[in-house]
Amino acid sequence: MSDQRTTDIPDSRENESWIDKVPSWLLNLLSASVALGIWVVIGAIGIKGIPSPFQVMTTGVEALKSGVLLGDIAASLQRVLTGMILGVLCAIPVAFTMGWYRVARAVMEPWIQFLRTVPPIALIPLVVVLFGIGEIPKIMIIFFAAFLSSIISIYQGVVDTDKTLINAARVLGASDADVFRRVVVPAAMPFVFVGIRIALAASWSTLVASELVAAQKGLGYRMQIAGLYFDLPTIYLNIIVIGLFGFIMDRLLLLSEGRLIGWQERK
Repeated sequence: MSDQRTTDIPDSRENESWIDKVPSWLLNLLSASVALGIWVVIGAIGIKGIPSPFQVMTTGVEALKSGVLLGDIAASLQRVLTGMILGVLCAIPVAFTMGWYRVARAVMEPWIQFLRTVPPIALIPLVVVLFGIGEIPKIMIIFFAAFLSSIISIYQGVVDTDKTLINAARVLGASDADVFRRVVVPAAMPFVFVGIRIALAASWSTLVASELVAAQKGLGYRMQIAGLYFDLPTIYLNIIVIGLFGFIMDRLLLLSEGRLIGWQERK
């Protein structure tokens, strides 16, 4: 009998530093607390152009009591969600078509790349002429941003599907339709979620530009009006609200991604 001893495989967790063992939510909270503390100090010093958080909080409470803030949030959320959802719903089939069919890719990709260089704000005169000054032009500008920002990520996911998996499926007798449905689509799903997250960020960042089109309410509209009167607390308040809603929606997307494609390896 051999007296050779088996060596224990070291646990990688033993090599982790204490910071690696801290929960992510606690690090998020710590980061936010440090940022708020720095803002309080800057506000107390009285640097020009930066109101204190207490001024912003007071402005927010007044806007909530008057109903202005809730009305602006509702109007902006409707525009962002409508434009983003429509943009992603159009981007997904176009991206899969471009990624799967070479002819479609050769025809459509140059136009997609061309349009991606056009800033959404440059479309304002065009959409006003085509759609008037109602809600449609505002949604169209956000749609344009969401569509073009998400389509490349989704398309890249289709193109980068592991060719070994595709060839293995064909060896087993799968048709092109089966390969597309059972191999390409599941493999591209993580990229679809990345595209949706990019579209969400693009939609919120385009909101202010979209609300230049004769808006009567909305977070971006309120910032523009506040800028005319140098109302810095209101500007900061709306920036924070936009950031918070964007962050919450992004976390919800991550949660949905984890539930729908939990098989994907994560660090």
